[in-house]
Formats: sequence, C-alpha cells, structure tokens
Amino acid sequence: MSRQPGAPLARNAASLVAAAQERVETISVEDAQQLLHDDAWLFVDLRDPRELAKLGTIPGAFRAPRGMLEFWIDPESPYHKPALDDGRRLLLYCGSGWRSALAAAALADMGRDDVAHLDGGFTAWQRAGGPVETVGVTA
Repeated sequence: MSRQPGAPLARNAASLVAAAQERVETISVEDAQQLLHDDAWLFVDLRDPRELAKLGTIPGAFRAPRGMLEFWIDPESPYHKPALDDGRRLLLYCGSGWRSALAAAALADMGRDDVAHLDGGFTAWQRAGGPVETVGVTA
C-alpha cells in the first residue's frame, strides 16, 4: 500500500464533483420550479430514506436511492425501473448537488443524454421556497 491512512487522495471528492459539473447540464432552482409541472420532466430524488423522512421531497419526485440508480436505469438490469426510462428527461437532485452531479455524469457515461441535475440540490430548493411534501418512509 503506497498511500498512508489519512494522506490526501489522488483526486478528492470536490474535484470529482467539479469535473462532473463541467460535463452535465445544471438547472437552477428558478428554472426547475418552472419545470415542476412539465410532463416532459421527471424529478428524481437521490437522497436516502432518513433524509426523505426528515425533510420531505419535491412533490411528484421519483425516489431512487443513489446506490441503486445505475441499476434502476439500465434496461438490462434485473432491477430496472421503467418509470426512469419512459421518454421524460430526468432532473436529478440530492441534498446539496454533489451526489446528483456525480450521478448525472454516471448516467451520461451509460449513454443517457437526457439527464440534468439541480444546482444546490434540495437545500437550495427549500431556501428558494419551493414546494415540499412529506414522505412516509417505512423501515
């Protein structure tokens, strides 16, 4: 092992996010609010169940845990979710926009050219006064 525990990584998380943001479409909260009722778009919440239960979600958003997204998107996967591949563009979001930027880049790498992510994530959405609905999450 050449790297010592605690030593800086060759690429840190912030640099990965910055590189992803250069490659993917980023949509502002203001523009996203205009898209909320546009049938051509599906909002996709990547946050985990604890975040959903605590903070709620954007109304009508499809909930796809970040760890399953690539499997749920892939039509060849046994975990495929047709709702994520029904012709609508996908607007991914997480808490701050970091996970969604990385997820959008991963989906672009898989061949999806119809994916964007929400700048600032759910936190920015809330701060801008965007609508939020509560989520009943079961353990």
